[in-house]
Amino acid sequence: MSVFEHPEFDHHEGVHYFEEPDAGLKAIIAVHSTALGPAAGGCRLWQYDRSDDAVTDVLRLSRGMTYKNAVAGLPFGGGKAVILKTPALAANPELFRAFGRAVDALGGRYVTAEDVGVSVDNMRNVRESTRHVSGLPQSGASAGGDPSPWTALGVFLGIQAAVAVHLNRDSLDGLRVAIQGVGHVGLHLGRLLSEAGAELTIADVNRKNLEAAQAAFPANVVAAQDILFADADVLAPCALGNVLNSVSIPKIKAKVIAGAANNQLSTEADGDRLAERNILYAPDYVINAGGIISVAREYFEKGSEDEVRSDVGRIPVRLEEIFAESAASHKATNRVADELARRLVTAAGTD
Repeated sequence: MSVFEHPEFDHHEGVHYFEEPDAGLKAIIAVHSTALGPAAGGCRLWQYDRSDDAVTDVLRLSRGMTYKNAVAGLPFGGGKAVILKTPALAANPELFRAFGRAVDALGGRYVTAEDVGVSVDNMRNVRESTRHVSGLPQSGASAGGDPSPWTALGVFLGIQAAVAVHLNRDSLDGLRVAIQGVGHVGLHLGRLLSEAGAELTIADVNRKNLEAAQAAFPANVVAAQDILFADADVLAPCALGNVLNSVSIPKIKAKVIAGAANNQLSTEADGDRLAERNILYAPDYVINAGGIISVAREYFEKGSEDEVRSDVGRIPVRLEEIFAESAASHKATNRVADELARRLVTAAGTD
């Protein structure tokens, strides 16, 4: 099957394949849109069962970045990269220097940063081969560094907005939150929620992540296969995507879903399924935009930590507008968000 016939291909401007055998690099960079600016999105290091799964991931993720950047009002289009991991492949400096060369070959049409399996130190190695990179170590009070805490802050603020609208609660004290995945973002989110008085249930397939979380805040630990169906007011998916589908949705007990994971819905229709069950869904690319907001400020050298914090503080406002439009139009929140993003991109393309 050609990429043009792939079900997730959505008029992407480019899908680029790179290989440097000596460095162990096999990577795909997808540029979905540059209508609003260079296509920005993180690089994911992941072991896929099949190479076709990597293509599916990068196509979906890059389109999601277009929507995320558009709704966040950023001067970025949407792109994403995946490096295909193998059991023998370590996240070594030469691998990321080679990836930097791949990014540089696109001449600035794609800007990379951290994603799953990739660190600030890895981005430092990427920077040795290209300037089209963000998420680098912070300098003074300027924007920069690991974007995960900013993603977590945006999700935290989004949870506050969602429970106010849907559960009529003006406090998170005593709120029961189930967090799926306590890696970089989930760990930061757990701290914020715990400090606000929430009662946490957590799960992660990585034992070290669980140990770090348990050392950071009190939480009940459940098996990874059970976390989606925990007795909770809020479910926060903060791992990989495609967890909300026709099989899982009927068994979910939470009344709000608000988390950091990308592509939480397996299909658009799964948003309708949540709405039919009166579960309020915070569209993932709206609530998890804190990281890319930091990346944008850093890349364009336009801001400080305080300005990033102010920008991230507008995430709840955008969510509240989407929730209100959803209620008025009787459309699922994901459909409302997608329509808004497409309007913004289309308008930019006609300017």
